[in-house]
Amino acid sequence: MAKKIALHGAAGRMGQRLVVCGNADPDWEIVAAIDAPSHPKIGTDAGLNAGIEALGVSLSSELPADVTPDAMIDFSQPAGLANVLKMCTERKIPLVMATTGLTAEQIADLNRAAEVIPIVFAPNMSMGVNVCMKLAEIGARALADHDADVEILERHHRYKKDSPSGTALKFGELIAKEMGIDTFRNGREGIVGERPHNEIAYHAIRTGDNPGEHTVVFGMLGETLEVTVRCSSRDGYANGAYAAAKFLQGKEPGMYDMFDVLNLK
Repeated sequence: MAKKIALHGAAGRMGQRLVVCGNADPDWEIVAAIDAPSHPKIGTDAGLNAGIEALGVSLSSELPADVTPDAMIDFSQPAGLANVLKMCTERKIPLVMATTGLTAEQIADLNRAAEVIPIVFAPNMSMGVNVCMKLAEIGARALADHDADVEILERHHRYKKDSPSGTALKFGELIAKEMGIDTFRNGREGIVGERPHNEIAYHAIRTGDNPGEHTVVFGMLGETLEVTVRCSSRDGYANGAYAAAKFLQGKEPGMYDMFDVLNLK
């Protein structure tokens, strides 16, 4: 029997792909499609808005009172977090939190909510990206004492609002922990001198409709190791989010991540 899913941020570019992928997956039934009350598409059919057949589910600003989903996926904006947490904690709905750019205060709110409901929170829902993170973590551990410089390159579409990406920052966090690095730089300009060894540098490229690429470079004297992952469409993020929603079924309240979902710990 199909599980019931609610989508928050359902009218946006990523939300539309969640609608398309969820509708194509027999394991899920989309029962709610939510977005900001000011969105011009509120009241229209979520399927038609996503370019597929009508689903009989209208875009709304709240979770209908007569709908009880088995999970909610949030791919929206940080401003919508309070509304999402209120809906999910009051009605005990497991939550996949895929929105990036949260403030420290918002992350604290998310952690408090995880005392009530199970939450998967990750800067990137792509299964390939998360496997790549594990590979980068292994590489950092192996090269920690072997004079490796670390640079992280990320490429995204022109509409992306945050830079560096939350995914790039997560790569840096994992690598820094393994290598004992505590200095970070965003790009370089001018006469900056020789590269300090104890730093990780981020380089952000914004162009066209690129859904996302990340490359971690471990540079040593005489050799270079690169770990790269490329997403060809937003469907990779959508499918990862649905995998996370499946993982949450039957889980106790707590904070989980994609390493838990993919059994990478």
